[in-house]
Amino acid sequence: METVKYAAEIVQELHHAVERIAEEEAEQLANIILQSKQVFLAGAGRSGLMGRAFAMRLMHSGMNAYVVGETVTPGISKDDVLIISSGSGETKSLIPMAQKAKSLGASVVTVTINPESTIGRLSDVAVMLPGAPKDKANGSYATIQPMASLFEQTLLVFYDAVILRMMDKRGLDSDRMYGRHANLE
Repeated sequence: METVKYAAEIVQELHHAVERIAEEEAEQLANIILQSKQVFLAGAGRSGLMGRAFAMRLMHSGMNAYVVGETVTPGISKDDVLIISSGSGETKSLIPMAQKAKSLGASVVTVTINPESTIGRLSDVAVMLPGAPKDKANGSYATIQPMASLFEQTLLVFYDAVILRMMDKRGLDSDRMYGRHANLE
């Protein structure tokens, strides 16, 4: 298959994946974020990169958003939310983060392929995204893409859609968000 045909197939896979996201779960995520004082994002690998992109857009929308592990990240408290991006929901480095956030009274949300995972069960809300896990051993979702690519792409699209929903709820537009864009370049 040629490169452009692969790209078209990926877009089709994304279209089908997005159609399977539960609107109620997406709405819960948007509401929890809007009710939180601070938003913390955690994830490993490419899922973590999608969380970083989401943190940036949250900041652009005026939220206090932080990536766990950065030197400028403050402590989490009961008025905050930790959002964990983990396809498997079993990433060993992320489980203690969910446990710690819960012990401090913060809300925990996971965006995952497997809401019945360890992190999913620790979460107040688990948003299920379709996709194949990176090892594909436990996945029933067919994809031409390697490892967890479909999940990670769907994650980025989903996070951008959550931003749009929050913009609607808060009466924000792109011009107001652009005012918070980096301008030291």
